[in-house]
Amino acid sequence: MTKLSVNINKIATLRNARGGNIPDVIKVAIDCQAFGAEGITVHPRPDQRHIRYSDVFDLQSKVKTEFNIEGNPTPEFISLIEKIRPSQVTLVPDSHDAITSSSGWDTITHKEFLSEVVSKFQSMGVRTSIFVDPNPDIIRAASQIGTDRIELYTGPYAEEFIKNKEKAISPYIEAAKLAKNLGLGVNAGHDLNLDNLNYLYINIPWIKEVSIGHSLISDALYMGLEKTIKAYKDCLKAPQPED
Repeated sequence: MTKLSVNINKIATLRNARGGNIPDVIKVAIDCQAFGAEGITVHPRPDQRHIRYSDVFDLQSKVKTEFNIEGNPTPEFISLIEKIRPSQVTLVPDSHDAITSSSGWDTITHKEFLSEVVSKFQSMGVRTSIFVDPNPDIIRAASQIGTDRIELYTGPYAEEFIKNKEKAISPYIEAAKLAKNLGLGVNAGHDLNLDNLNYLYINIPWIKEVSIGHSLISDALYMGLEKTIKAYKDCLKAPQPED
């Protein structure tokens, strides 16, 4: 079963725009779990423009499912992981001023650094995942690093899906097959939505987890959070045969 992890960064963005505590990030995380999400994802950035480091500490005791913390492994981020010990850490090569993630790690160039970071987190009992593009050489290097999983950056898939879904999915199928053969777990995330998620799932049903934030929170403005989470979970099922 592919798990749905809800990225709640956008909830924090809305809260921070006004100040105060509306909407309540902690309550939303609790509600997401109650409504069926199998995980909560946060991505604290150095400028704390959405999720703050203090939020991560507040969430620690409230996330009863899987707690996935994303980020660039700066010294401050590594210290955070040491203190929180989440279920999973996803390493993302964001610059300090990145608006959103736009590419995966070059696991060849940064192999030594990533190996040290992955080993450190694994020694704490934290599962590691490296955010990567669907590039065979990059995935092979990720396997050599010793990471538990990779997370496929699906931004290009989402963009191409609108024009040609078969072309869009092709490199991701090959990348996911290679990762599976190398013994890596496969996660996926970025720009996944109610239009493209099921097609990804039926073509790569062994995906362990999808992390979705922007589209899911946007859909919840119209559909409500409970119905939206159900709709996304429904995308993570094989299509039912017609009568």
